[in-house]
Parts: sequence; structure tokens; C-alpha cells
Amino acid sequence: MKMISAIIKPFKLDEVREALADLGVEGMTVIDVKGFGRQRGHTELYRGAEYQVDFIPKIKLEIATHSENTQRVVDVLTRAAHTGKIGDGKIFVYELDQIVRIRTGELDEEAI
Repeated sequence: MKMISAIIKPFKLDEVREALADLGVEGMTVIDVKGFGRQRGHTELYRGAEYQVDFIPKIKLEIATHSENTQRVVDVLTRAAHTGKIGDGKIFVYELDQIVRIRTGELDEEAI
């Protein structure tokens, strides 16, 4: 079992969600986050004054999946979130030791 964590641009969320649904992904967690990578933020003009914006708004997706499905999910995320511009995001894959569905008590693969 794997946990896939992806940081993407907010406007790509619907496209990514649809692509994952077409793949058969049944659930995910979506979190509004802020951060920066190589772009190191940017400057904006507001009422004639220039401001430094250090943290860029992003979306973090968390998806638990079966190990054999991991590469397909990563490939779909990569294609759907791609714009070709700086700040497209990152995908992280972690090993999951245990999953428990609280309502039924199901464990691991059955709980996904």
C-alpha cells in the first residue's frame, strides 16, 4: 500500500480529479496549502505599492492506493497537472504500514 502526496496548482484541481476518477480512484483528500520551491515567491502590485509574496497558494492531494496501482496514479497526476511552467508541483510516494477504516474496522487493502 502506498500514500501518494501531490502538490499542484489550484486551477488544475478539476482536471486532475476527473483524470483520477477515470482511472478508478475512489477517494482523495484535498488540502489548501501555501509554499514555494525554486520560484521563491513573487512580487505583486497593490494600490501602487509593491509587495513580496513569499508563499504561493497550492493544493495538496493525498491518495492511498494499492501498490500495483501506484505508477498509474503517478502517471495520471503528472499528465493532468502539467502546464510546462515553473511551479507545476511535486509528487511524493510513501509506504503505508497500516490502514484502518474506522466505521467497519476493516484493515489495510480492504480499507482502501
